[in-house]
Amino acid sequence: MADSFDELTARFLSWFKQLPGATFSDAIAIQDLRSRNAGRGIIALRDIPAETVLFTIPRASILSVETSALRAQLPSLFAAAASEGGGTADDDDAPPPLDAWSALILVLLYEHLQRDADATGAACRWRPYLDVLPAAFATPMFWSPAELGALQASPAVAKVGRESADNMFRGILLPAVRAHAHVFAGSERLSDEQIVALAHRMGSTIMAYAFDLDKEEDEDEDGEDGWVEDRDGKALMGMVPMADILNADAEFNVHVNHGDDDLTVTALRPIRAGEEILNYYGPHPNSELLRRYGYVTERHARYDVVEIPWELIEAAAVSQLNLPQEAWAKVRGHLDEDEMEDSFVLERDCPEVTAEGLFPDAAPAQFTGLPGDLQEQLTEFLRAVRAVDPALVPDKRKREELQAAIAARALAALEAQYPTTLAQDEQLLATAAMGDRERMALIVRVGEKRLLREARAFLESSGPLQQQHGGASSTVKRARLE
Repeated sequence: MADSFDELTARFLSWFKQLPGATFSDAIAIQDLRSRNAGRGIIALRDIPAETVLFTIPRASILSVETSALRAQLPSLFAAAASEGGGTADDDDAPPPLDAWSALILVLLYEHLQRDADATGAACRWRPYLDVLPAAFATPMFWSPAELGALQASPAVAKVGRESADNMFRGILLPAVRAHAHVFAGSERLSDEQIVALAHRMGSTIMAYAFDLDKEEDEDEDGEDGWVEDRDGKALMGMVPMADILNADAEFNVHVNHGDDDLTVTALRPIRAGEEILNYYGPHPNSELLRRYGYVTERHARYDVVEIPWELIEAAAVSQLNLPQEAWAKVRGHLDEDEMEDSFVLERDCPEVTAEGLFPDAAPAQFTGLPGDLQEQLTEFLRAVRAVDPALVPDKRKREELQAAIAARALAALEAQYPTTLAQDEQLLATAAMGDRERMALIVRVGEKRLLREARAFLESSGPLQQQHGGASSTVKRARLE
């Protein structure tokens, strides 16, 4: 008979407390939060003062390529991972190249197979930790086509990446497991499909929980303390026991502090008894929370974004200017299309959270203008139009008015790509009973449509465009989303 949820939690907590250097305050407890679709979480048992250390994670307890026994058993494979891209094209005997992402997936595959092959658990030092990691995920990676369809025109659909992940698993990880079946315990009893399915599960685990371990500075490139999530495979990555138990939101109450030998989780402000201990994953839109972690929150709606394809802007411009085909062909001849962006990210200006992890009361999130690089590209486009027919764009003021009108028309066309209206979706959200996945998809598309409406209202009421203040450029933001 399988151990119960509470028994696995108790075993994990006991294992964690016995790790050399680990601490866990008696003011907090791990609780079952499945009734609110939050899995496990950590709750304050009594009032906690600010700056209280809630728990300490020794770095030696982090599961990574450096701490797993797999590296010692397959040194040549991980030497390729540590090199600049692995083997070369001229070296037919070189092992498949592993980046940090695929290397950690392989480590988790190894550790899970070790755990499952040994009923006593003696062969896997991480067993109590692995047992509390999710066995299934609500991320769109595992949704059916019908469930993905509920996202409608959201760009989140194109970012799921199931096919590319599947190709990587079959081309790199599956051959590595098959070539070293004596190392991956029990893998010979699994079909290729079962190994690939396990790899998908491990990849989703890493997507949701892994952090960059190569951090040496106190701040990352965005000026935020703590570990940054590595999605480019350029750094050593690891799984962090107990940090995984913390749920997260856009307003939060703890901070992860980094020392040479350990990490400490510290209260940012007084925490009341019964309050959940919340971490912070970053200023992600709900579409990205759903893609990476399989949940959405009301507080993250302020960070919702909309991607605008340039082809929609072009079509709106041609329509707005009533350009005949011959003139349109001449305009294109004046544009360097190789230097033009394919899409742009629309977002609100969102003031940073306070030092206590709260939204500032005096500075609400609001749309304040189009991204600067979209305005620049529109300006270049209208200059090309003026070069063909000066009467269409007679002066700078006319150009600014045209930019606003073209952008508003493009946003209306983008909103029309969603099969349902914002009013219909808001009615569904308020009254309809539905499954968790359908509701999360609904919340994502409602957030995108609200931003589109907010942006259109701004453009239609403000006249000449104003550049967005404080937001990331569309190029930077797009890199964050991909």
